[in-house]
Parts: sequence; structure tokens; C-alpha cells
Amino acid sequence: MRFVVTGGYGFIGSAVVRELCRQGHAVWNIDKMTYAANPDALEGAPATNIHACITDRPAIDQVFAEANPDAVIHLAAETHVDRSIDGPAAFLRTNVEGSFVLLEAALKWWTKAGCPRDFRFVHVSTDEVFGDLDFGEDVFDAKSPYKPSSPYSASKAASDHFARAWHRTYRLPVLVTNCSNNYGPWQHDEKLIPTVISKALSGQAIPIYGNGENIRDWLYVEDHALGLIAAATKGAPGDTILFGGKTEWSNIDLVSVICGLLDERVPAEDPYADLIEFVRDRPGHDLRYAVDTSSAVQHLGWTPRQTLSSGLSHTVDWYIQRGRLEQSKQDDRLGLARG
Repeated sequence: MRFVVTGGYGFIGSAVVRELCRQGHAVWNIDKMTYAANPDALEGAPATNIHACITDRPAIDQVFAEANPDAVIHLAAETHVDRSIDGPAAFLRTNVEGSFVLLEAALKWWTKAGCPRDFRFVHVSTDEVFGDLDFGEDVFDAKSPYKPSSPYSASKAASDHFARAWHRTYRLPVLVTNCSNNYGPWQHDEKLIPTVISKALSGQAIPIYGNGENIRDWLYVEDHALGLIAAATKGAPGDTILFGGKTEWSNIDLVSVICGLLDERVPAEDPYADLIEFVRDRPGHDLRYAVDTSSAVQHLGWTPRQTLSSGLSHTVDWYIQRGRLEQSKQDDRLGLARG
């Protein structure tokens, strides 16, 4: 098959491109090459890589004309909540305007191509659009109302609405997917798990927001990639598919486990958990996320292959072996400028 992937140099996008190439598909990767892009993550993958922003309509039209895709997997987005608090305008441009431009370009190409019934546009979103869950409350499902808390999740919610509208109004074969927190190799250092590993191994304080009791459901990135490819090849237009690992852990418990894995692999004079430091919480920090994955199981036959234990072990080993312990050039903490 022929795939257009946006954001293929990013964390999740690169996992999707690697898997598509491994399966023998042809891939056109559109990436703006922001700070979060890492071309090394696609080393050896025979994708056609296009340096362009998804807001650049002529460039996007050209990619569609060249690729004649069977499917689009749209991942390109600004994703870091703390950055959205400090600079929400970039999230509006990329996540909302960029998704609009991509939908318009896809609709133009699809219509001109005779509206092929097998074409799919997979719009990749997040469980954060649903807002906050209390302890003991039921999980999010495809019918959960949207209650975004941050500029990031608000921008993703807006793009989800555009995607569904383009299906309802123009019949573009769109699916929307919402996923819980991803982890694994090639994740940017600003995210929680790489931050914990890099801070610990460099002997620096490991920052935990608030009291560390915020709960997230964690999914190994390669399992998510397989789910997105299944959505593009098996999903029905109009579907909403939720992906998650069904492994809810508090931040403090997750960080403690990672520290224990590091103690086993790279012993230090003192336990790495001694470096944990609770810091001021970020504004609007959601308490808990969790999703009902029955839509993915029933519609796609998908289930995650990795447990949190096996996935974390592999992730910690990968970061140690790759020596990917570089600290961000951003010395000041993000996410408090407007808080």
C-alpha cells in the first residue's frame, strides 16, 4: 500500500514509518523538522521524506499528487502540554490550521481520484481531549464528552471536530483515534520517562509535579503504531478508536519503578529514587486518564503486545545502550510562564 504519514520524524510517527516500511509499504513522510524531529529514528527506513509544514497547502497538494495514497496517518502536532501553556499560538497553527489544510488537501485529491472507497484518513489524537477523571471513576470511551484542560488538548479537540466534520459533511473516509500516554525508544527528552532516565543517570534531581499522584495509562509506542496501521487498513469511516495499555500507574509509582530498573543496570552509590524531588504542579494538571480499548479490540482485533513491565525494561535498556542522555538546552522550567 501507499501511505502518507505526517510527523514521521517524531516519536510516534517514526514508529509508524518504521513499521510500515518493515511491512513493505511505500511511505511519504511529511515533517516540518521542529525541535522534536529526529531523522536518526528513520535511519535505514526507505521512506520518501519531505521537509514541509502541514500548513503549506501547495506542498501538501504536491505530496498527494505524487503519492496517490491508499491512506493518510496524520500525526504531525505540537504535543508538549508545558510548551502549550507558555506558547499556545504554535499549537493553534499546527494542530488546528495544519489539520484543516491536510483535510482540505485530502478531500481535493480524494474527489479528483473518484472518491475511492478503500481510502482512509486516520486522524491521530489523544485521551487528553476528554479532560479529567476522578479516582474510581469509569474510563473514557468513544462517546465521552470533550472537556480539554490545556491549550494543547484544546487544540487537539478542535482538530478532532474538524476531522469528524469533514467525514460527516463531505464524506471523506476519516477515522479518529485517541490514545493514552505513549513511551518507548526515541521519545524526546522533554517527556517524563526520558527525563527520569537522563536526570537519574546524570545525578540530578528527578522532578515530579505536585504530589506525584496523577495517574496515566501507559502504552508502548510500537503497539500504538500497529494499532494505527490497523485503523488505516481495517477501520470503517466515521469510527472512533481508542488505544491504551490498560495499565494505570501514578507518576510517583512509575518513576520509582524506573529508578529500580536503573539501580539494577547502572548501580550508583545511593538508590536513584533518592533523587526524586516534588516540584510545583503545572496549571490545569489533569488528575487521571484511562480509556476503554474495546473499540480497538472489536473493530480492529488489536491488543497491546507489551506489558508495562516488559516495555519499561526495553525502554530503559535502549536509552542506556544508545547513550541518549542529553539534557534539554532549556534550562528554565516550562509551563509556568502564564500560570
